[in-house]
Amino acid sequence: MLKIRLQGTLRDIQWFRRILENHKELDVLEVSDAYANKGTSKYFRVYVEVEEKQ
Repeated sequence: MLKIRLQGTLRDIQWFRRILENHKELDVLEVSDAYANKGTSKYFRVYVEVEEKQ
C-alpha cells in the first residue's frame, strides 16, 4: 500500500486523482476530504491510499 499526499488547487487535485483512478496497475482504496492549507483559500491537500493490483 502507498499513501500519497496531493497538494494544489482543487482542479489540480481532481486531475491527478483521475490519472490514479484510470491507471491499469493501481487500485485507489481511499481518498480523504480536501483540507485547506493554512493561510490560503486557493490551495488544498488530499490524502490518497493506493495499492498495486495483483
